[in-house]
Amino acid sequence: MAFFDDVYRVVKQIPRGKVTTYGQIARILGQPTKSKIVGWALHSNPEPGVIPCHRVVNRRGELSGSFAFGGLEVQKKLLQDEGIIFDQSGIIDLEKYLWKPEQGEPN
Repeated sequence: MAFFDDVYRVVKQIPRGKVTTYGQIARILGQPTKSKIVGWALHSNPEPGVIPCHRVVNRRGELSGSFAFGGLEVQKKLLQDEGIIFDQSGIIDLEKYLWKPEQGEPN
């Protein structure tokens, strides 16, 4: 469970209005091949509302097909409420909204 705890620690740092990817979390944790395990950790989120797993999307900026706490529409609404805009295909512009902790944001 230590890896899951590390995932939750990172996800808690994603600021409102930003997203990250499963792969980015795995890379931050020094485990770049464990993006699927990051997904499992988020699916098991022990503190919904405290650990903002809705801010994690896939590498193309698409929502998770298995957002554990209400489905795609709930995840989309939570992100829209934070000011994130989706294109007509339902994809987030990662150039604009990707969290970049290496550029001075908290890590």
